[in-house]
Amino acid sequence: MVPYLDVQHLTKSFGTLMLFRDISFSIAEGQKVGLIAKNGTGKSTLLSILSGKEGYDSGEMVFRRDLKVGFLEQSPVFDPGESVLDACFNHHGEEEKVLRAKQVLTQLKIGNLQQPMGQLSGGQQKRVALANVLLTEPDLLILDEPTNHLDLEMIEWLEGYLSRSHRTLLMVTHDRFFLDRVCSVILELDDQTIYTYRGNYAYYLEKRQERIDNKRAEIARANNLYRTELEWMRRMPQARGHKAKYREDAFYELERVAKQRLEERQLRLKANNIYIGSKIFEFQYVSKRFDDIVILKDFYYNFSRFEKMGIVGNNGTGKSTFVKMLLGQVQPDDGKIVIGDTVRFGYFSQEGLQFNEQQKVIDIVRDIAEYVDLGSGKKLSASQLLQYFLFTPEQQYNYVYKLSGGERRKLYLCTVLMRNPNFLVLDEPTNDLDIVTLQILEEYLQDFPGCVIVVSHDRYFMDKVVDHLLVFKGQGNIKDFPGNYTQYREWEKCSGEKQEPRGERTSQADKKNQKNTSLTSHQSPLTSKRKLSYKEKREMEQLEQDIAALEEEQRQIEEALCGGTTSVEEITAMSKRLPVLKDELDEKSMRWLELSEVESL
Repeated sequence: MVPYLDVQHLTKSFGTLMLFRDISFSIAEGQKVGLIAKNGTGKSTLLSILSGKEGYDSGEMVFRRDLKVGFLEQSPVFDPGESVLDACFNHHGEEEKVLRAKQVLTQLKIGNLQQPMGQLSGGQQKRVALANVLLTEPDLLILDEPTNHLDLEMIEWLEGYLSRSHRTLLMVTHDRFFLDRVCSVILELDDQTIYTYRGNYAYYLEKRQERIDNKRAEIARANNLYRTELEWMRRMPQARGHKAKYREDAFYELERVAKQRLEERQLRLKANNIYIGSKIFEFQYVSKRFDDIVILKDFYYNFSRFEKMGIVGNNGTGKSTFVKMLLGQVQPDDGKIVIGDTVRFGYFSQEGLQFNEQQKVIDIVRDIAEYVDLGSGKKLSASQLLQYFLFTPEQQYNYVYKLSGGERRKLYLCTVLMRNPNFLVLDEPTNDLDIVTLQILEEYLQDFPGCVIVVSHDRYFMDKVVDHLLVFKGQGNIKDFPGNYTQYREWEKCSGEKQEPRGERTSQADKKNQKNTSLTSHQSPLTSKRKLSYKEKREMEQLEQDIAALEEEQRQIEEALCGGTTSVEEITAMSKRLPVLKDELDEKSMRWLELSEVESL
């Protein structure tokens, strides 16, 4: 393979902060390389150095002669007066290349090519910058977070575009599906050192764990020997003898190894004292539109206790507006949104939080609370929460102005969690967070004993966290799918067309009509034979579990009511629950019967 770039002994620091020291790696023609590192450790700085936009302290970078490099920055800057076409494409009068530019911009949902760049949002400008770097056809593409500000449709298009291309690529991204499907080499920047893994993201995970296990074993062996050698060193100098200088030198090297500290993954953080009542929120026939853009139309939804919902869809379909309506920041045109009395929202927005730049990290969190009560006598201090999300004790006493963009997002997340909410609403939480932080957040949300709504384009994250989706299709078309994102895409492929699942919740009126006609419809002969879809099979399996649980709950309530030992308050609550429970049982049993009729064909 022809070497495109060879980096030898590269070192970079900012004052006393050492980002990386004496790192070496190479990129060959045709390789697609992903760069992984924690926030604040120098990923974007390294890309800027390689693109020539930033200097370095020492080392050497050797590019192939006449190599053309294209660089996508995290925050590109344009002349606000130039048009989209001029900004993304500087070849005037070449009709064929202009046509190609229009095709790429269309895929990235940029339609008005004469619109001034100053009128575009930050996300739209990032997409124009991406189009620009693709169209200039460089030999080496360097991309810093290319999937930020792209919706799922655009991400999957870019994924396919880069996978099919023979172009050489180096990129930073938190999108693990993207890494796995595009990259064949992973570079990990960790503890000021770089490690090379010649495989995709899944291969990297396996080999990284092997590296950590080997390092841990090496440290353990060094610690055992260190104790013995320390006793020898503590003896009187005369007892050592004159020929032991080599042993002294070896002791100091052993001490260096023994005192290394691996970043241990935190114990899973579980809160046991979060309470949320059975009534969460209900959208009652809600409608919302902005001019010709319909967000919701007669939309009904009753959110369940402990539900973990994912919201996906293309940009502009109303996902963030839906969230802001739930939080009371945007009012519906028609209908009503009823929120339960016990609900305490914690909202992590795309816009983030404005911090006092001169405050210390720990003080930002302590201003909210000194600790979070986890229940069972356990408390989590502000410092412990920050350490859980990988802020070292030293970093906690840094001033905010020293933080990277990803570290600021991580601090913002800590301020949301420190308020101890029982309902988390996270709007694009994965943007700018490193992969290690995402893994920690995934575990936190999996164990979270309250309710969760996540708006995200990160497919891997959604698969880990949510148990069903609202899919925003645009113009008020919203699908309710019982499963994660990968299962939804599998259902789409199996169904052969992008139509709504039968279980979609569109309005309460539709539900009532279905219930009123179900007694006759399931007895009527079907006009054509068909099999249960993937979604219907999953729905049927879930119904069987739900029905069994409801029947057991009914049995327990009836036994308690007849037992003579139940308090007046408990009898009142059970008496209210019993008719609701029976209605749920009837509805689920009827739906199961409909599906079983299809299954028996």
